[in-house]
Amino acid sequence: MAHLLHLIEKLSLFVFLVSSMLGMGLSLAPWAILARLRDVRLLLLVLGLNFILAPAFALLLTVIIPLQRGHAIGLLLLSSAAGAPFLPTLAKTARGDLVLSIALMALLTVGTLFFMPVALPFMIPGFQANPWSIARPLILLIVLPLLAGMLIGARVPSLAVRAAPILIKIGNAFLLLFFVLLVVLNVRPLLGVVGSGAIAAVALYVTGLFAAGWTFGGAKVEVRGALGLATAARNFGAALVPASSNLSDPAVEIMLTVSAVVCLVISFIAAGWLRRRMVATL
Repeated sequence: MAHLLHLIEKLSLFVFLVSSMLGMGLSLAPWAILARLRDVRLLLLVLGLNFILAPAFALLLTVIIPLQRGHAIGLLLLSSAAGAPFLPTLAKTARGDLVLSIALMALLTVGTLFFMPVALPFMIPGFQANPWSIARPLILLIVLPLLAGMLIGARVPSLAVRAAPILIKIGNAFLLLFFVLLVVLNVRPLLGVVGSGAIAAVALYVTGLFAAGWTFGGAKVEVRGALGLATAARNFGAALVPASSNLSDPAVEIMLTVSAVVCLVISFIAAGWLRRRMVATL
């Protein structure tokens, strides 16, 4: 039974990624995404927040909070993985700038492909990261469905209009299923880290990153919200790739599982808070 549930968990993540990315691609034109990335200041800010501040903050927390070595490594892996695939879903929940969120997700996904193999050996002594093993699932499950959706949308716009909302709803439903199974199948590991400081470290980490993105995002509420969510929502799927292929310590994967649950909860709480802010400004 447990084996079947684990299989459903993996399948639900796969369906969420492919359907949501395809649906987002059908909804957008490539020029709309590229237009959002013409602001050099915004580009430098989002890259700095995700690939300088985020790892530095994680390193600081591992010094301040006495974490087990495996838990500390898990947090460092998480800090190097930006571009969460559920960022557009967060943007829709927040009623924020969906196009900007997709543009940031695409930018950060590409950034993660280059950053992780270079940075991780410096952050974790003796660690080696295979660039292709990290890139492959991100390309297959995020980049290609997004590009395919854009191509179909440009060629058959009538189909795109009908299919996009359905695919996005399917993606949201499977994201919820994935989250439920993630919690249910990992109750014992989650309870096992209670009192270790791991949950507090991740909660402080994600909340701090959201606050940083919100603070440095400028004057526009929608941009501040997009930056806050893009910085806080980490790509734990990408972080799991080097963890499972290069490390034998089970505490690392437990930490990443804890991080996935905490990150999802806090990110959607933040999106709900942003939604109220958006409504208040109307």
